[in-house]
Amino acid sequence: MPAEVFGSDHTFLKRNQLLTFDELESLVRVFVRCGASKIRLTGGEPLLRKNVPELVARLKALDGVQDLALTTNAILLPKFALGLAKVGLDRVNVSLDALDRAVFQQMSGGRGEVETVAAGIEAALSAGLPVKVNMVVEKGVNETEILPMAQAAREWGVTLRFIEFMDVGNVNHWEAGKVFPAKAILETLQSRWKLKPVDPAYRGEVARRYRFQDGGGEIGIISSVTQPFCQDCSRARLSADGQLYTCLFASTGVPLRPALRGEPPFGSQLNEEELYGWIHDIWNRREDRYSELRNEILKQKIHAPKIEMSYIGG
Repeated sequence: MPAEVFGSDHTFLKRNQLLTFDELESLVRVFVRCGASKIRLTGGEPLLRKNVPELVARLKALDGVQDLALTTNAILLPKFALGLAKVGLDRVNVSLDALDRAVFQQMSGGRGEVETVAAGIEAALSAGLPVKVNMVVEKGVNETEILPMAQAAREWGVTLRFIEFMDVGNVNHWEAGKVFPAKAILETLQSRWKLKPVDPAYRGEVARRYRFQDGGGEIGIISSVTQPFCQDCSRARLSADGQLYTCLFASTGVPLRPALRGEPPFGSQLNEEELYGWIHDIWNRREDRYSELRNEILKQKIHAPKIEMSYIGG
């Protein structure tokens, strides 16, 4: 999490400001009715939430939840991986931007160790959990790690996703010149391996996937900067305190917690039928197109603050 936001004087949410497991379960039932089938627990770091395996078990038991994943920095996976697998977690996504220690430290803001993340990945695999590794590529910082990371993924037997450096939030010092484009990522990989394109598994899949022709697995490239996919986006994001965001680059969310608790401006709690109608309407009225409009917004020097990824995940 960015030190600029979460410094020593940062005031964290009180426990009663967080959605309870009952509230999360109710909302996931509503989202499934709205068409969601894939649920991902993310953060921040979701494994810091007390009793996360209980939440995983409850969500996995819901009708319509076909895929339940968890995004983590992997540090706590040696402790939790086996238990998460036993209660039904389908897979984990792990953030790892470099294998070189110095480059890793630069990308992570000086926190964590490569060896710790690697141990977490190995713990997940030993527990039988499929692993996807996410690598953000920033020009001038870690593009030299593309080939070593791909080789490591092949050896681990995990799927690697390369992600263009995005202007999510306000504190990552994003500039257009720091984007190492998807085309260049692919060309770098093709300098060593022969790759074959893979058809999308479903409409709205954010990664363009490629398979190693020698049977060494597959990689994916997410290109929301150079090749936006707003029109096919089907992802909603829910913060720990109940804000619903219909775009990764949103400035504001819709507060759902008051409706769940009957707090102002609601006179009473909304039941799940009422929540379904409300959330369905919110989703159908969304007009988010930030990635498609990015260049125009930058030219006009419109600097509306955006929600930090550490609040809502990727």
